[in-house]
Amino acid sequence: MKLEWIDYVILAIYFAFVLGIGWRLRKSVSSGEDFLTSGRKVPVWITSLAFLAANLGAQEVIGMCASGAKYGIMTAHFYWIGAVPAMLFVGIFMMPFYYGSKARSVPEYLKLRFDEKTRGLNAITFAVMTIFSSGISMYALGLLLQLVLGWSFTASVLLSAAIVLIYTFLGGLTSAIYNEVLQFFLIVLGFTPLAIMAVAKAGGWAGIQSRLPPVMTHSWRYMEHASDNPMGVEVFGMIAGLGFTLSFGYWCTNFLVVQRAMAAESMSAARRTPIIAAFPKMVMPFIVILPGIAALALAKMNTGYVLPLKGDSYDYDQVLTTLMAQFYPSGILGVGLTALMASFMSGMAGNVTAFNTVFTYDIYQGYIHKHAADDHYLKVGRITTVVGTLLSIAAAYVAQHYNNIMDILQLVFGFVNAPLLATFLLGMFWKRATGHGAFSGMLAGTVVASLTHGLTVAEDKGGWLASLVHLPSTMAQNFWIAIFAFCACFAVTVLVSLVTAPRPPQQLEGLVYGLTKLPEESGVTWYRRPASVAVGVIAMLVVLNLWFR
Repeated sequence: MKLEWIDYVILAIYFAFVLGIGWRLRKSVSSGEDFLTSGRKVPVWITSLAFLAANLGAQEVIGMCASGAKYGIMTAHFYWIGAVPAMLFVGIFMMPFYYGSKARSVPEYLKLRFDEKTRGLNAITFAVMTIFSSGISMYALGLLLQLVLGWSFTASVLLSAAIVLIYTFLGGLTSAIYNEVLQFFLIVLGFTPLAIMAVAKAGGWAGIQSRLPPVMTHSWRYMEHASDNPMGVEVFGMIAGLGFTLSFGYWCTNFLVVQRAMAAESMSAARRTPIIAAFPKMVMPFIVILPGIAALALAKMNTGYVLPLKGDSYDYDQVLTTLMAQFYPSGILGVGLTALMASFMSGMAGNVTAFNTVFTYDIYQGYIHKHAADDHYLKVGRITTVVGTLLSIAAAYVAQHYNNIMDILQLVFGFVNAPLLATFLLGMFWKRATGHGAFSGMLAGTVVASLTHGLTVAEDKGGWLASLVHLPSTMAQNFWIAIFAFCACFAVTVLVSLVTAPRPPQQLEGLVYGLTKLPEESGVTWYRRPASVAVGVIAMLVVLNLWFR
């Protein structure tokens, strides 16, 4: 891959815009609340695109293209089954509790609903998860710069981390949100031509279907048995593991994305944020997954393109960048590389801003210095931004041990988000759930996740306790880890709650369904009603699943 002067100019213009946004917004940051939560004053169209872009980091763009090459069109389930239904649920049912409770973070909601120890456990596990997620983004961009510029992996990681650190340090969450909107449009602009070129070269969708096994071009048809498809999952594993546990666990409880909706200017805007974001989310598979599937067909056509290798197997994480080298001329290559830079920065900045908010409010203010002045927390937030970036650099090296970064990302979600989902569902919809039950359940879920990983083996991953079960893919292993972790947390929470004293109902108003007055929609224009917008999303979702079944 050879860059010309025009490509460097495009990259330089992008960096100037990114840093300029941070510099411009620094004047609006005068308190810890401004830096860490944006003061709840961001318009709904901005929060909707930021809600989507926060999840559209390098690990998704590169990882989903990699998964497309590894698993085929089944990868689209990460969007159509593994994202959109949960996004609708969080907008309609959960956002009234998050936004209405005035909590500044998801862990703080757990404190209001349960108790301090439950908040503390979630804050710690979430902080670890964001560091790993940010590190995976850094790893992905490190690979890119190493391939494009020939730099060492370490130099690539350090440079990319420095750029994000500067604009996040200057403008906080507001800077991250506005940059995420810019980055969303760049990602679409940068990768849509690649999808079109790769698919056209492979002879269109019909040409791809003629060159690949049918299992790679159908999303549901080959899931009756786990052995029938490359992902190694059956319908139950897909729906329960991805469609419910991992999906709802991520979108409904992950402060990284919830934080964007909580920055909205009103309750109505906060509820519509994830629902509006669901529309572009459904289209993203055609931009990020389809090139990976086309790469498989191209590798069989003697076009000069070959799948990159890593040891004895394929290096799926390099599929996107090698396709860019194959198809993009100068100028367009610069746009594509800028889009990759944007996806990296979107993912890393989202994780860093979520990390600094949770650490500052839920760990530092909660346990270290409870009653300091606001400017003290502003200073701590900025220091935490630097520390989070340094920890992310270390996590980038851990990601080197996987040949598909989506595999490790879903593994982390299985440990953290899957048990947390059970805690939130019981907490929001069952007033009998107690703090002791929630804390015990979260611990049990994490322990069971560890045991499941330690007793199962997939692609030489896991089995560190004993090799009792062999699974066909690490993604299948991730799904079952999530299922068992959720079930363990749910069961233990219920059992412990039944033998411990619940909080009085009057203390749970605004926190539990049935004890909370939900927002009125009478007199509101139909397209501003969350339920009405959700109906349109569901109709489009059904069509996509039937079309590619």
